[in-house]
Amino acid sequence: MIDQTTRTAILRLREQGHGMRSIARALGIARGTVRTVLADGRQEVPPAQRHEQGTEYRDDILALYSSCKGNLVRVHEELCASGAAMSYQALTAFCRRHGIGHPAREPAGEYHFEPGQEMQHDTSPHDVKLGGVLRRVQTASVVLCYSRMIFIQAYPRFTRFECKIFLSKALRYFDGTCPVCMVDNTHVVAASGTGANMIPAPEMVAYSRRLGFHFAAHEVGDANRSARVELGFDYVENNFHAGREFDSWEHLNREAVLWCDKVNAKYSDKLKASRRELFAVEKPRLVALPIWIPDVYELHHRIVDVYGFVNLHLNRYSVPYTLIGRPVEVRETEEQVLIFEGPRQVAVHARLVDASGTRSVHPEHRPRRGLDRPMHAVLDEEEKALLAAAPELAGYIGELKKRIQGRGTLALRRLQRLVDDYPREPLVEAAHAAAQYGLYDLERLERMVLRHIAKDYFLVPRRRRDDPEEPDDG
Repeated sequence: MIDQTTRTAILRLREQGHGMRSIARALGIARGTVRTVLADGRQEVPPAQRHEQGTEYRDDILALYSSCKGNLVRVHEELCASGAAMSYQALTAFCRRHGIGHPAREPAGEYHFEPGQEMQHDTSPHDVKLGGVLRRVQTASVVLCYSRMIFIQAYPRFTRFECKIFLSKALRYFDGTCPVCMVDNTHVVAASGTGANMIPAPEMVAYSRRLGFHFAAHEVGDANRSARVELGFDYVENNFHAGREFDSWEHLNREAVLWCDKVNAKYSDKLKASRRELFAVEKPRLVALPIWIPDVYELHHRIVDVYGFVNLHLNRYSVPYTLIGRPVEVRETEEQVLIFEGPRQVAVHARLVDASGTRSVHPEHRPRRGLDRPMHAVLDEEEKALLAAAPELAGYIGELKKRIQGRGTLALRRLQRLVDDYPREPLVEAAHAAAQYGLYDLERLERMVLRHIAKDYFLVPRRRRDDPEEPDDG
């Protein structure tokens, strides 16, 4: 078919008085084509007049498309069953041309950002070889919309705690912040609402105000609004994560910073400059950070267990044994776990990122082994108190300690209970008799004491038959 430019040339040459033969020779086309265009007399190309197979079945196709829930394979089967002679390819072509099941495409928009106007933050799950094992990690990213400066880190999970840690590191990397941080409608930031009606969580509002920006969310389904950060995840997955293995989370995030430095300094054909060069224009427009940014920490309240540990995310951290049973405050930062008793810090541990049931023990938190260990001092005090209460039992106590296993804590405390509960004279007589026969079983000693005092302390007077019964108080 002759295009519109050729049709215009034919009509213009005809107006200048040229014949069909000369027009056809000049334009390199057939005289019949020139004759057809001159007869039509229009510069616009006329619409193609062709018969479509689906025209006569249009109503049936619309009805079947609805009843078959948009499945064109089923639509074609039902049409053929009703006697229609139409191929599946002709059916799909007819539906495309007439917009059946194919909504009209809309042109993509373009967002323009001034220097320092906005930054965008989002996360994406990626598979990474970490410690020789393929693991699913959450890759967090922040991109400055004008210069496209990028910063990424990876975490095993991404809660509000990790979000604040990541944003603090990113803003230190940029040495400033944009007044608006665009996010999706994630529960990590949002407390309720979506899009323009999104209300951030109070702790995220307090955090963002301290650093000089506020959160905003794009409308549901409008992912193009955060395209600056969304487009970067494909590059991260297929460039940074591809073919790399990491020993630990620290190694992974160190390499991520080095990769960001490399990418930000690389020349971009699309931007006609490097990100660093554009950042030089954007840097003076950023909001300055406060002179002091406190470390982000998550607060936990724990009670020290009987083993001298506090539990946090399935991991256990030691504290001084003297705090067993005491409530403590645990502050979890990115790199450390700080343990406080009131205002005083009593322990510091390197934070265990993975919830793997690992124990972190400091030797100074355990009792010292040897003659000067505190447990012996406690036992000595108990023995001194027992000897002070019953000095007559000194010989029995000395022989008892030789014959019992371990530290003798339970034996000394049980003997102390006997001293407190029974009269002194029968107890001393029973102890001397037991020592004479080599009996150092305290349960048997207690039975001997009970036999000694049975006649003197447990006599019940008998009532004569002729005594009147006592009235019932009940």
